[in-house]
This record gives sequence, C-alpha cells and structure tokens, in this order.
Amino acid sequence: MSRELGEFLRSRRARVRPEDAGLPTYGERRRVAGLRREEVALLAGVSVPYYVRLEQGRATNVSDEVLGAIARALGLNEAERNHLHNVARPARTPAARGPSPRVRPTLQRLLDATAGPAFVIGRRSELLACNRLAALLFFSDSGTETAIPAGLNCARLVFLDESVRALYLNWADKARETVAFLRLDAGRHPDDQDLATLIGELSMNSSDFRRLWAEHDVRERSNGRVHLDHPLAGELVLDYESLRVGDEPDQVLVTYLPEPGSPSDEALRFLASWHGGSDHHPTPPESPVRRSSGR
Repeated sequence: MSRELGEFLRSRRARVRPEDAGLPTYGERRRVAGLRREEVALLAGVSVPYYVRLEQGRATNVSDEVLGAIARALGLNEAERNHLHNVARPARTPAARGPSPRVRPTLQRLLDATAGPAFVIGRRSELLACNRLAALLFFSDSGTETAIPAGLNCARLVFLDESVRALYLNWADKARETVAFLRLDAGRHPDDQDLATLIGELSMNSSDFRRLWAEHDVRERSNGRVHLDHPLAGELVLDYESLRVGDEPDQVLVTYLPEPGSPSDEALRFLASWHGGSDHHPTPPESPVRRSSGR
C-alpha cells in the first residue's frame, strides 16, 4: 500500500494551485502541476526529507498530527482524509474469500416494504439484495425480469454491460463515483484479494475504468441524482440516499426517490404495475423530453 500512498499524495497535490494555498509564484514557469513536494512540506510544517520519504512509502509510524497537517495542506475532504489514514496505516485484515455475506431477513423485508427502488450493496460493489422495483429498474436489460443472479457486481455492470451504460444518461458521473467507491474500499481493505481481482478485471477490459482509476478519487456513498433512460418507463430523474446498515459496516442501503407528482414519479408507478408474464400491460407514460426531442 506504500505505492498507493505515494500515488494518492501526488494526485492530490497536483490539484492544488500555489496561489490557492497562499504561496507566491512570482510569475515563474513551473514544470509540475500543482504543488511541489517542498511546498507541501512547508504548508504541513514537516521537513522536506520526511515528506519525500512519506510520498515514497518509506516513512513509518506516521502520527495523526502529521497526517492531519498534510490533509489540511492539500485541502482534503472527509473521504480523502479517511483514505489518507487508511493507506498510510493499512489495517492487515484480509477478507474471507467465498460467497458474499447475506443480508438479514428483516432487511430484505424492509426492502420489499419500500415503495421506491431500493437495494443493499456490499464490499466490492456487490449487490446483496434488492426489491422488485430496483430489479426492474436497474438489473434487467429487458425490464421484465426480477430474478437477480447471485454474485451480481454493480461495478462490473457499470463498466462492462452495454445495456447498463445505455440506461444511465449521466453514465460518466455514475462511472466516476463507482470508481471512487472502489478506491475507498481498496484503502480500507488492502489485503482483499477478491477486490484486487475485480480491479484487475475492470482494468483489463475497460479503458474508461483505467483512466478513472488513475485519478485516485475517493468518495463515500452518500446521496446524489441519476438520469435514466429505461426501455419500458422512459426517462427518469431520481434522487438517491445511502445509509450504512448499523452493525454491518460494509453494507449500504440505497433508496431512490422521484420528485412527488413529477413525470418520473408517474414512470415509476407505471413500472411498479408491470407484470412480465401478463398479456395486458398499462401504457407507458410519454416522457416530456422525448416529446420535445423527437426521440
């Protein structure tokens, strides 16, 4: 993980302009993007040789005070600060290989009782459970199946499944946040061989993943918005919220909500009424965007 620490620090200092950090430039031409190593050391109040050793992964027993000072110098957000601590002092807790953990039956009942699409995602972006509406919306290319195969991985779907790429109108945003989630996981679990295998597979098969992985962005699952073009329901705009499952730190419950009374709300209601085996189906709502664009 020493390599990860050095690459992360270099990527973060490349984002910071000297003038934004209050450092004079005197109009000089700079050969590096962002801050130099000695400038980070100055801002953090550590010696240049020590910071160089840290970026090279050769410093040991790094204190919370030093990590905090470097985080302030680089303007790191909370997720980035956590990642810095994880990669500077990696926990040696290898993950058990084998089947994914199961969600509690009561959690599945909660999903089934949720009106909107909802699912539980685990370590490595593995799909652990979902309700019927989430299955129809996100995990079926036909939009008519609700049986989800075991071992489905959301990161693999985002980068390697063309139907999922077509589903997200803001796919670039979805791809970027998916990589940021995986990068945070990698910092928390540096000895997770299944995660390393997944990252290797995605790197081999997706140039988009390789490019985004090299940026070293990290992000916690929290909230946001997705723009979808579903084969049955049409175009939808949904907000989502993510909540960690109390005693399962690697499990996150994600729920999606439309604006009440919006076309997206109507589209979700239509999708919820869909029965794949029926000969008679309700008429899908016509998207205002489709009407105006001629799609």
